[in-house]
Amino acid sequence: MNSYLLKVLFLVALLGVCASGSALAEPSGKLVVFHAGSLAVPFADMEKAFEAKYPKVDVQRESGGSTKLARMITELGKPADIMASADYLVIDKMLVPEFAKWNARFATNQIVLCYTPTSRYADEINDKNWFEILQRPDVVWGHSDPNLDPCGYRSLMTIQLAEKFTGQPGLYDKVLANRPEKNVRPKSVELISMMQSGNMDYAFEYMSVAVQHGLEYVTFDDHINLGNYAMDPFYKSAVVKVTGKEPGTFMELTGSSITYGVTMLKAAANPEAAEAFLAYLLDEQGGLAILKAQGQPPIVPASVGTDAMQEALPQGLKALVKVAK
Repeated sequence: MNSYLLKVLFLVALLGVCASGSALAEPSGKLVVFHAGSLAVPFADMEKAFEAKYPKVDVQRESGGSTKLARMITELGKPADIMASADYLVIDKMLVPEFAKWNARFATNQIVLCYTPTSRYADEINDKNWFEILQRPDVVWGHSDPNLDPCGYRSLMTIQLAEKFTGQPGLYDKVLANRPEKNVRPKSVELISMMQSGNMDYAFEYMSVAVQHGLEYVTFDDHINLGNYAMDPFYKSAVVKVTGKEPGTFMELTGSSITYGVTMLKAAANPEAAEAFLAYLLDEQGGLAILKAQGQPPIVPASVGTDAMQEALPQGLKALVKVAK
């Protein structure tokens, strides 16, 4: 065998080793995940499971109102690899296409009214009289900021839908008249500690949050709870005005069934780890199973709204996500 052939064989072997090493390389480094406050408990469990599987990755999570987190990316330039929103439309409207290429819908939820055993009229409230109890002068109730948190504008939509469903004109204004501005908090999870400390009687939350924190809660009819996609034609009758993308501007949000979305940012500093985390999150035996166990129905499989988004997905995620227009 001549020396030239030996050199060729050596290079082929070397390339094979390099390719093999690349394929086997584990993701590593810091992974920054922005996520809705209502995902704090399941994402904490996912972080533990993921880091156990990939010990070289350090998942760093920041939770808050989805709209606020999106603005941190778009207006303040805060670095993040992944953004998971309680309303997939926040990603569609604020991040795509400038900051992200795709948006996978991966979970649902519904709005409930939470309380504790020490809340005023806790032994009396039910799905037929809750709006009457919230109007009582001695009752303290609240919701999160609709300008920062999807749970906030969904809480207002729920009350609007209750007015329409029960046929009681003026109900929305009457209920809100008993909720001072100081009871509107930046994050829906802040309301939990206020209820647990006895400083608030009732608060609108997602059902998954109520389950995860062991709270009592009133469930609403499907016409009201924003949890049934078949009711979307009725949900559309609820409209809430919130601050817009630019300071001093406003936009109207129309009611729709609750759908969570997740994306990888185009400027992700650690795309390898981000893809691995998303593959775990969207796995029916992984992150989606954690969501289900914690009272939040997953969308199985996760979905994107267009063929173009499906095409834009990282290769390792394509088999986990379908197109559902």
